[in-house]
Amino acid sequence: MNVIRLMIVAVGGQGNLLAAKVLGEAALLTDVPFRMSEIHGMAQRGGVVESAMVFGDANSSLISDGEADILAGFEPLETLRALGKCNKKTMVITNSAPLPPFAAAVGEANYPDQYEIQQKILDKAGTLKSFDATALAIEAGNIMAVNMVILGALSRTDLLPVSTESITETIQNKTRKNFVEVNLKAFALGYKQ
Repeated sequence: MNVIRLMIVAVGGQGNLLAAKVLGEAALLTDVPFRMSEIHGMAQRGGVVESAMVFGDANSSLISDGEADILAGFEPLETLRALGKCNKKTMVITNSAPLPPFAAAVGEANYPDQYEIQQKILDKAGTLKSFDATALAIEAGNIMAVNMVILGALSRTDLLPVSTESITETIQNKTRKNFVEVNLKAFALGYKQ
């Protein structure tokens, strides 16, 4: 089995850790070896949250600069900040809806233009799939389901060694019961992207 390196980046509260947990549990269901590490930063205050997942027989869960096969971003600026992990073969999947940091929200800093973000990603990575995951999460019934929308789009790529069925089974069994229906709908909407 080839080693696949996935980097997931988000702002605290967007569900990065749950998304990584779902993928890890799905890997366990299908006997796919994986390693995972997380950086929480100032997550409780809207700071950066990163999860690195390495599927296959690897010695480390760390993803060095230029090593990511896939970068999944729940927020465009965080995706841009993680570009150093990418190379010309990296597939980038990102939410196009911004969640500006405090300084940008109050006008003390500029938030980059969406076109500028996409161009910088395309200059560094091989493939870009950018769409409004926030709108799809709202359509599914909860703005907090951006993570499941991105997981759906990620599953559609067939780059991960875990099946769509194992991911949906994990969503059903490992997420809070009152969110299962919304999470599955969000995953399905993301899968269509």
